[in-house]
Amino acid sequence: MAKPLSVKERLHDQAAALTPAERQLTGVLMRDYPVGGLQSITKIAEAAGVSTPTVIRLARKLGFDGFPELQSAMRAEASAQFKTPIGKRDIWDRPDDGPLAFKAFAEAVFDNLSRTIDRLEPSTFEAIAGLLSDRARGLFLSGGRITRSNADYFYNHLQIIRPDVTLLSTSPNVWPQYILDMNARSVLIVFDIRRYESDLERLAELSKERGAALVLFTDQWGSPISRVADHVVNAMIEVPSSWDSTLAINLVIEALIAEVQSRVSESAQGRIEALEEMFRATRIFRKS
Repeated sequence: MAKPLSVKERLHDQAAALTPAERQLTGVLMRDYPVGGLQSITKIAEAAGVSTPTVIRLARKLGFDGFPELQSAMRAEASAQFKTPIGKRDIWDRPDDGPLAFKAFAEAVFDNLSRTIDRLEPSTFEAIAGLLSDRARGLFLSGGRITRSNADYFYNHLQIIRPDVTLLSTSPNVWPQYILDMNARSVLIVFDIRRYESDLERLAELSKERGAALVLFTDQWGSPISRVADHVVNAMIEVPSSWDSTLAINLVIEALIAEVQSRVSESAQGRIEALEEMFRATRIFRKS
């Protein structure tokens, strides 16, 4: 059974039908999502500069009976977001049979992939691919405790395809040395999923102050970095495990790698051939 749509997904689906006042209200609800929607209806209306009937109309447009039901949905999302890994594991039924457990996990992953594809706007994908294939721009990548591997994987491919790609150190203490080299021609690519990391948020803020473009890969709830990012990829991450899955993030990464390589194919081919020649000269790899 497909998971019910989140409030953010409902807002996304209804975006074209929203009035200017409802769009203002959406901005407030998305600020520190989903916690931003847990205030009273009066405070939310005041923060958005709209009337309380506007809040009620938006809730009904999203398919809820009224604001209390919308807020209840956001409260449930907030609760899911802040569950500890151990607590989160307990909500899943765990079949004793190994193959059945694998099947349940695989089905959850397939659902994540499908929903991530559905949520990713073609214009967002195109814009990110355009930034990454612009060889006049320097690329910087960083990830969190879990998503560091995603940043490293993306870096390894981009660095082969094009020049001027940098993977930030795992130590935030030396990040200012990277930020010093950022400017309006730079692109910072950040990976941050729930249990969002304050160090990454500060990195994003400082890079924006230097004029860099910011691309964020995050989960369905959205890292706080979303508020300063130029482009955001929201990937679905929940699986029947104590840990979240980043397979949907890697799906988008690999699609971007293919697209960027196709856009810079001539220079990328030259770099790949030169790299292979270096491997042969240094005998790093055995001959097949």
